[in-house]
Amino acid sequence: MRIVLLGAPGSGKGTQGQKLVERYGIPQVSTGDLLRAAVGEGSALGREAKGFMDAGQLVPDSVVLGMIRERLARPDAAQGYILDGFPRNLAQAEALDEMLTETGQPLDLALLIDVDITSLKQRLLGRLTCSDCSTVFNTYTSPPRRPGICDQCGGTLIHRADDNEATIDKRLGVYEAQTKPLIEYYAGDNRLRRIAGIGDIDTIFAAITADIDARLSQQTAR
Repeated sequence: MRIVLLGAPGSGKGTQGQKLVERYGIPQVSTGDLLRAAVGEGSALGREAKGFMDAGQLVPDSVVLGMIRERLARPDAAQGYILDGFPRNLAQAEALDEMLTETGQPLDLALLIDVDITSLKQRLLGRLTCSDCSTVFNTYTSPPRRPGICDQCGGTLIHRADDNEATIDKRLGVYEAQTKPLIEYYAGDNRLRRIAGIGDIDTIFAAITADIDARLSQQTAR
């Protein structure tokens, strides 16, 4: 199953993406991770990306697509993948579809973890992350047993500097403006699946996997 994972900051798509990796044994391909790895390894694309980053410019879509193409050519992506962080706008979605069609790995599904803005703001404003093991808590919805202390390892919980109301409003505004055309694009040919991202993590995951399993069954039956 070849999936693009969509969701606003705080929607839980990172958590659900990792659970999908564990269930289906396919890689989650994060463009942020790809960029960091390519720059660190000093590959041709990494050097090209670093030039733009050092100049304070956005890395061009063509460079990111080149990294995605290289990553999906690895054996672990032969049975599917989960793309996270790309596309972010309509032009990127169209370029991605063109590239994936050329490589014979077209998308099956655009999976949207859908959460209302009020809930997203509460999640982000209350988010606490362990500085040692990266376990995430929330002062509103899933607080630690002891304030400021991780339940898992006893590490210190920190609040990200960019999880403040002004920054969150800006991030969510950008997401809303860019993602709405993406939703319409993928819905246009029935590749979009909208999953309500409110409630228990396992309940949300069950809804996601029920849809994926049904699609896999349809593919097998063809």
